[in-house]
Amino acid sequence: MVNKKIAVSGPSITSKEIEYVSDAVKNAWYEDANIYNDRFERAFADYIGVKYAVSLPSCTSAIHLSLLAMGVGAGDEVIVPDITWIATSAPLKYVGADPVFADIDRDSWCLSADSFESRITSKTKAVIPVDLYGNIPDMDSIIQIARKHNLYVIEDAAEAIGSEYKGKKAGAFGDVGVFSFHGSKTMTTGEGGMLVTDDENIWRKVLYNRDHARKPGDKLFYNQEVGYKYKMSSLQAALGLAQLERIDELVQQKREIFSWYQAYLKDTPYICLNSSSLEVKNTYWMVTAVVNPELEMEKEQLMRLLDQHNISSRPFFYPLSSLPAYEFESSKFNYREYNEVSYSISPIAVNLPSGLNLTRDDVKYVCDTLKVILKTRSLNNRLPRRCNDE
Repeated sequence: MVNKKIAVSGPSITSKEIEYVSDAVKNAWYEDANIYNDRFERAFADYIGVKYAVSLPSCTSAIHLSLLAMGVGAGDEVIVPDITWIATSAPLKYVGADPVFADIDRDSWCLSADSFESRITSKTKAVIPVDLYGNIPDMDSIIQIARKHNLYVIEDAAEAIGSEYKGKKAGAFGDVGVFSFHGSKTMTTGEGGMLVTDDENIWRKVLYNRDHARKPGDKLFYNQEVGYKYKMSSLQAALGLAQLERIDELVQQKREIFSWYQAYLKDTPYICLNSSSLEVKNTYWMVTAVVNPELEMEKEQLMRLLDQHNISSRPFFYPLSSLPAYEFESSKFNYREYNEVSYSISPIAVNLPSGLNLTRDDVKYVCDTLKVILKTRSLNNRLPRRCNDE
């Protein structure tokens, strides 16, 4: 057993980040109060390949402001994948809209285009596809369906900075793209988020609502209506700018970590890892292992066994429709039956350590431990097929 606890996630911080944040502490005041926010937003928009970027305190606030700018409100429905963190769907309640949960694709674990289209009703106003764990769904089909039905698209790229679909950056596909810079993400501002868009009208509405509904250039402290306080500090922006200037390095490091897992687990018959199609450059924010169901080992049990060996892990997201928070919504539709992929993968999948401080030896230890656990389990079962075998 290793002496240290192997964390499940975490950032890479260098002297560049410390230098930028220290400079912001000293100098980002008075007439230069917004200098790092402006630089961060301009650089981020250029990186994604869009016109506008707005720095925010979280990805959740970015989704909230997107819904407000799109006029989504009471009585409207918004389709979200059943497998994602609740931050994707929670802002719907902030504006009075109703979530409708669609199934995920069996390979990408992202929103299934077919399931999305089957959930559209006369009340549907928008869809929020999620770039889960760094992968990207079939955006061509999703965008085509959304345009056919006149729906807004909010691309939740919280977990996919640097990922690409057909050479285009994650976050650049919808009417709006949203990102998270939580401390667990590939790039971080500690807490924080970003909203990107090419739509000037949406951009202006977002700027208006994020700062207590004050019109730019209007009388000082003269609010038009009740708005929100959704601004990022200069210290966070300075950290974000430094991280963004290292983004290619950070993305490559994530992909290298995944390649280590692939190498050490390639001959293991009991699990499969994240997939990536030829059209997608997956940044593998989280390395995820799906256990062969014939082992009859649920994720919570596997996590407890890994923890006994000083290995932290996370559960694959629970279906949103299974959460107590959405008990009312789930009572209106049999999601367990119709979102079959979500309910079949979630119980048997675990996020393995994926932090940027991992060494190759760390990954080898995790893999060796995982193989012993699964082999021991298999002694009580017949040797199973690989989880992606027919």
